[in-house]
Amino acid sequence: MMPTDKLRLPTYGGQALLEGVLMRGSHYAAAAFRKPDGEIVIHAEELTGIYKTRAAKTPFLRGIVILLDALVLGTHFLVISANHQTGEDEKIEGAALYGTLAFSLIIGIGVFFVIPALIAGVFEKYWALSSFTSNMIEGVIRLAFLLIYIWAIGKLPDISRFFAYHGAEHKTINAYEANVDLTSEQVSQFSLYHPRCGTGFLLIVVIISIVIFALLGPLSILFRILTRIIFLPIIVILAYEYMRWTANHLDSPIIKILISPNLLLQKLTTREPSNEMLDVAITALRQLIELENNYSVKS
Repeated sequence: MMPTDKLRLPTYGGQALLEGVLMRGSHYAAAAFRKPDGEIVIHAEELTGIYKTRAAKTPFLRGIVILLDALVLGTHFLVISANHQTGEDEKIEGAALYGTLAFSLIIGIGVFFVIPALIAGVFEKYWALSSFTSNMIEGVIRLAFLLIYIWAIGKLPDISRFFAYHGAEHKTINAYEANVDLTSEQVSQFSLYHPRCGTGFLLIVVIISIVIFALLGPLSILFRILTRIIFLPIIVILAYEYMRWTANHLDSPIIKILISPNLLLQKLTTREPSNEMLDVAITALRQLIELENNYSVKS
């Protein structure tokens, strides 16, 4: 889930981890994991560096910070959670870790941006389609790839459990924003879905990409592929600003209609969590709240 502004309570975001949940605030990130022996452990870090720059608070530039946050901080905590589930000899670290991350990023861009562009480019060339039509086809292919991928991995037992922790994160944030006691009994009553979820963010990215690429007009196959890669950071920034704007206007009936596809898509990436999973998410959020409050007092 991606953080944004809130008037009454500080706004926290988070993400699911392997047998754990990460919660992120303005100054700290705190995660809780359940180890194989059942013990819940906490790992927290202060957000420094780029998080304290002017860019982190500047419209549009802050989207770059969020992108780095998802790629670097999120992956960092995912690795920590994975290492809690393995023995000392099986820890993920070093060159192998960074190589795997780079390979995964390249594969993701290739599958969800380059391949749809290639397919649509072939259609445009050999079926004499207009650039607008081929861009629409490309967008449909990209969306289909995304939905099929999420649906398929959700069938795997380990990913299904990961999605249950995603549900625990959402329920806990929803309970916090409703200002109720953070107990598993109370939290369990809240929705699995949240308007700032990263799943919905992916859908927004796809939709914005259709609009931007349609405006570029006809391109050769080579330039078509290059633009899909070059324009990706811009699309991510615009998608973040759109999500931030909608999250700040949830009382509007029009906004509720606009975000309904985002909430619907979350049915694929969330599962109903157990009370034990909720306890992990609650532990992470309580730790974050304590750290954030102490930071405010010191400041």
